[in-house]
Amino acid sequence: MPDSWTRRGFLGAAGAAVVSTAPAAAEPAAAAPGSKVKILAISGSHRKGMTTATGLKACLEAAQAVSPRIEVELIELAGLSIDGAVAAGLPPAPGVPDDFLPLIPKLTDPRLWGIIIGTPVYFGSMSSRLKAFLERWTAFKKEYPFSNKVGGVLAVGGGRNGGQELTIQGVQAALMAQEMLIVGDGRPTSHRGATLWNDSKAKGGVAADTFGLTTAKDLGRRVAEVALRMAGSVG
Repeated sequence: MPDSWTRRGFLGAAGAAVVSTAPAAAEPAAAAPGSKVKILAISGSHRKGMTTATGLKACLEAAQAVSPRIEVELIELAGLSIDGAVAAGLPPAPGVPDDFLPLIPKLTDPRLWGIIIGTPVYFGSMSSRLKAFLERWTAFKKEYPFSNKVGGVLAVGGGRNGGQELTIQGVQAALMAQEMLIVGDGRPTSHRGATLWNDSKAKGGVAADTFGLTTAKDLGRRVAEVALRMAGSVG
């Protein structure tokens, strides 16, 4: 079997594709005083603009309120074609676009210092869409562009205790493998991350979850606070 079709050979090729698409990797440098510090939120929901996006928007609003230096952006994976099998050494499906590649410049933007990942809960775990996206991050382990960047996680469940914290831990494991600095939702609750409840019986669904939205805001604030510190101190 040709080496290019083995897992090792294919991952090498995938890594080369990431490097060729992304800006040249370098050790993180301290941001110039007054420069923008970017916080990126990524929604792993299959549904665009729904509960996970609502929670992440609350995170980003709270992050932006921390400092005028904070710049935010929301990326929704819904509708994108991202094949996680590529990370396992399989060739991309012929004729199917790879929507992961256009995201690489955003993920490797030198202004990016914080990433908040959100997902609905499926059987105590993240969505298959987010899992595929994170599996593709394997190629980044050749250059570690996320090293010392700040990571936070938000999960939306169908119950108050619907597996949110277990799901958050699973996503955090992927972020730690990239040498990211993981933060929780901070004071006053100081838990693992943002835990939202999409109560189907409540009018407004997740928007009616005052406690959950508070954890989302606290997570966004905490990610922004630490991102500002890292942007000013790494060098």
